[in-house]
Amino acid sequence: MPLLDHLKELRYRLLVSAAALGVSLCVSLAFVSDILEFLKAPVTVALAEVNKSGGLTILTPFEGIQVWLNVAFIGAGVLASPVVAYQIWAFIAPGLYSSERKVVLPLALSSTALFLGGAAFAYEVMFPFAFPFFFSVVDADVTLSIQGYLSSITKMLIAFGVCFQLPIGTFFLARTGLIDHRDMMRAFRYSFVGIFLVAAIITPPDPLSQLIVAAPLTILYGVSIVVAWAFHHQGGDSRAYRSRSTPPRAARPRAAPPARATSRP
Repeated sequence: MPLLDHLKELRYRLLVSAAALGVSLCVSLAFVSDILEFLKAPVTVALAEVNKSGGLTILTPFEGIQVWLNVAFIGAGVLASPVVAYQIWAFIAPGLYSSERKVVLPLALSSTALFLGGAAFAYEVMFPFAFPFFFSVVDADVTLSIQGYLSSITKMLIAFGVCFQLPIGTFFLARTGLIDHRDMMRAFRYSFVGIFLVAAIITPPDPLSQLIVAAPLTILYGVSIVVAWAFHHQGGDSRAYRSRSTPPRAARPRAAPPARATSRP
């Protein structure tokens, strides 16, 4: 596809994504209060669990408006995520083989489900363990900026959603022949250590919280091995795949042998 066609396709996908976000934002604005209460629930429950007073507060005059808009955009992002994910995969589709284009819609739905699943895991499992620990480190009342709180939990939700994209990334690496299931199985011990390092960074320093985070990531790594096996088998051997993607070199023309000098009688 020529570069100009790629740019036109990119513009179309961006316009569709922007339209989906705009419509979702209009819907989200009507439920800002409900979404905010949903996002505030983990800190409210954690304060009650550790028997501390305090809560979320507004520190600057414009913080309330910022929070209101941020919550509306968070809701819009969740509502529009299936459409945006499909537009991303549809833009990538022209670079895939015809057999691979059939999985664009399943990939869009899978990536959306995995991202939302990672965010839900953080909200339902990680926050109830992390927040009580954070609030009990120092014996003092807890007063948090609502803008800072929303920024922190949004980053954590996005981080968990990205971590849960591991099978999708494995799909592409396996299809391009960069890895296969044997590579992932050989690297399992190192990946296992890396998973626990990531869990130690993003969780409180207690073994139970680290295990809660590391367990689903380890399961996703196992799922990724199956994905690599399935799609690497479909694509054949990685070296053969790379050889198909690399055009053969043109044979160099051989120089004609020098003409022999003939002696006249």
